[in-house]
Amino acid sequence: MSPSRENDGLSQADIGLGDGRQSAAALAIQRGVTRLLAQYNIACLPEVVLPNHRRADLMALTDKGEIWIIEIKSGLADFQSDTKWADYLPYCDRFYFAVAADFPTDILPEKTGLIFADQYGAEIISDNKQEKLAAARRNLLMRRMARIGGFRWSRLMDKTR
Repeated sequence: MSPSRENDGLSQADIGLGDGRQSAAALAIQRGVTRLLAQYNIACLPEVVLPNHRRADLMALTDKGEIWIIEIKSGLADFQSDTKWADYLPYCDRFYFAVAADFPTDILPEKTGLIFADQYGAEIISDNKQEKLAAARRNLLMRRMARIGGFRWSRLMDKTR
């Protein structure tokens, strides 16, 4: 069987398990958010490269097919140096900033969701909804998540042998 000619934009870097750029604070927030999402039966993947080449910190898929993007901010300087978060909005049904409880939330944009998190868990403080994704974009993103998850699983299995 020959490889698919479909260009879904996945590269070897996209299927990696992590790139080592995350700070300890960001990893703690990621762990807490991941635990929260699992409690709600929401699957997620870290570090998902979107079709616009932006990398979402966490991309989640609900049982109803909603796609959430969670942007982790480990501190004020991290937020102030990042202007790309708006580029994620066309690729999700809901968008959240995930921060530690001591983050100055008054500087976050009003139309975004907010999650407080630490390494043990998280809580959704405010919710939001973006425009509903078009069916073709939703399909592309769901297939992308499935493929990335499958490739990451394969890499994990290779490491255990």
